[in-house]
Amino acid sequence: MNELDDFRAALRQPPEEPFAEPDLAAIMAGGRRIRRRRRLLTGTAGVAAAAAVVLVVVFAIQLRQPAPAPVAQPPAPATSAAPAPTTPQPVEQPIGDVVGTGIRTTDGEIVLYARAVDAPELPGIRFGLVAGFRSGTSLQSVLATNEFRGSDRSFGFHATDGGEVIRNQVIPVFGYFAGPAERVTTTVHGRTVEAKLAKWSADPGVVFFWFNPDEVPNSAVLTPLIAYDADGKRLTK
Repeated sequence: MNELDDFRAALRQPPEEPFAEPDLAAIMAGGRRIRRRRRLLTGTAGVAAAAAVVLVVVFAIQLRQPAPAPVAQPPAPATSAAPAPTTPQPVEQPIGDVVGTGIRTTDGEIVLYARAVDAPELPGIRFGLVAGFRSGTSLQSVLATNEFRGSDRSFGFHATDGGEVIRNQVIPVFGYFAGPAERVTTTVHGRTVEAKLAKWSADPGVVFFWFNPDEVPNSAVLTPLIAYDADGKRLTK
């Protein structure tokens, strides 16, 4: 008998202590518990990660807090202090006349007016335009814009803005033209649209313009603006 035969004979020998029969019910129950735990960990992984971040942040905040004083100090007696005087904020004064657009809203008529600009980084800019609401004698500004380079009265279009929805109302696209413009147009979806115009009372060489929001809902639909003089000659390229 060789070594291979000895190994085979050893395999055929019964064990000295018989193995107990497997507890199938316990194994299945354990398997269900493992599978359920994996599903819960999968479902709560994001929550656990968020909780860990919160704990880290809270701990960091606690570390930054000063240590409590060893002896509690009695509260200071309450004293009455007069409220600090409030300085009324100056109301922005329009430069020249306020121009009504004829667009009525629940907050009043949408208007345009010029305002002073005093910014050291903009030495050539002395005024800008404001769109606002006028109701009776009340004037509320909602959108201000101005030129940001060169001169505010250099020939051409300036400070074109608008098209935003403010207080559930579309503020018309507006701006001004420095020069003898008598007509301003643009093209929206292939159709020519004409702007309303008003000369600035402080300088008739500056013309405010605005478009009806129904025709020009926002500045994104504009093609380049075109200005014409009184003879119909095109002032801009």
